[in-house]
Amino acid sequence: MPDVFMPRLSDTMEEGTIAQWLVAEGATVERGAVIAEIETDKAVMDLEAYDGGVLEKILVQVGETVPIGEKIAIIGDGSGSSGAGADGSAPAADAGGDDDVRGPAAEEETAQEAADEADQETGHEAEEEAGDESDEGSAAAPSPQGQPLAEPETASDHPLKASPVVRSLARQHNIDLGTVTGTGPGGRIIRADVEGLIAAGPAAAGEPARAAKSDKQAPAKPVAAPSVSAAPPASGAEDVRIPLSRIRKITAARLSEAALVPAFQLTTVLDATKLGELRAEINAHLGDSGVKISVTDLLVRAAAITLRAHPEANAAFDGDAIIRRGHVNVGVAVALDDGLIVPVIKDADQKSVSEISAEAKDLAKRARTGKLMPDEFTGGTFTISNLGMFGIDSFTAVLNPPEAAILAVGSTVDEPVVESGEVVVRARTRLTLTVDHRVLDGAMGAAFLRDLTDLLAKPLRILV
Repeated sequence: MPDVFMPRLSDTMEEGTIAQWLVAEGATVERGAVIAEIETDKAVMDLEAYDGGVLEKILVQVGETVPIGEKIAIIGDGSGSSGAGADGSAPAADAGGDDDVRGPAAEEETAQEAADEADQETGHEAEEEAGDESDEGSAAAPSPQGQPLAEPETASDHPLKASPVVRSLARQHNIDLGTVTGTGPGGRIIRADVEGLIAAGPAAAGEPARAAKSDKQAPAKPVAAPSVSAAPPASGAEDVRIPLSRIRKITAARLSEAALVPAFQLTTVLDATKLGELRAEINAHLGDSGVKISVTDLLVRAAAITLRAHPEANAAFDGDAIIRRGHVNVGVAVALDDGLIVPVIKDADQKSVSEISAEAKDLAKRARTGKLMPDEFTGGTFTISNLGMFGIDSFTAVLNPPEAAILAVGSTVDEPVVESGEVVVRARTRLTLTVDHRVLDGAMGAAFLRDLTDLLAKPLRILV
């Protein structure tokens, strides 16, 4: 029976996360049908069934992360003969506990929480949590007095997925875990979920937590609302651990790689007066068409033309050789909520400003919704990072390996300038070029930046 494995969906992908299963266990699927959505290091992509049949078993749950090649599901003939042990392991006994298949992310979380538990839970709290864990192991385990526990947790009751230390933390702050939405693998409630409610104050914590088991506490007393003096610490008083997102992980890896590259920076000041005038004239001409040309669109076109004239800058370092790229593919850095991505405008030197503008807007929109295809954020030969809209005068951008250079663009500011012995006000923008010294020397990088600046200062040539 065919197994479904975690596929490689991009050249930088090493592991993937199940974002959503689109087909339930027991459903019939056809070959080529989309059965799940996979979150990669750059985007959310569809997973197609390579064979038709019945989805007999889902082995990796939503939110879990596994490496490429890991078995994630089984498609069979519907007989169910594949079972839970089709992956070579014995089926897990159904004792009413948490029997979800755990991925690397869940294992890492469990290890961290186990360490937290060893540090925080002592004495009576540790005894209570031992009782909680026995609850998870049996649907109706008897209490020391021989009576069934008041709140047995079974698979049919949708038990709360939370470690003992998380349960203890919730009790200490009167937080009902039943009202907490878990952000861990498979909806598991992790420590950061509870700490976020604690930091937000009593109002966000919901109703007081359920009373402890009757065999472990004194006679029940009315639970009073938390007083002001008993309120949790103010927001920001405690550290909050935020796990890295998929994009943030790959960003960190790429930046660490870039830190090993011997690079240098060149900065110049662009007289952007005519560039601004050209942009205003183009947009006025477009009128109510809804199309608006941005400064970045003009920068992409200008950089592409200059790269075509300077093929030594449109290159990459490759161990014992330098590769001069045959295409001019300009990437534009786009900020996301949880990282950075660089969609690439292919053959930008062969496209008009309006074509670049339309493509750039489409790529940026789909980048923010995680809908880019792998070939839309790979294959770049040069990158532009523009922070001018944030009021940043100038900055140094980090190289995007294996590209040889990246251009950082600051804001455009009116400044007094001396021209022909008179002080005039001109719009000026600072450009900083970061260069891989293994590919370009200082003079070569300076020549490229000079020609790019000249082209932007007299921008009518951009339209030719």
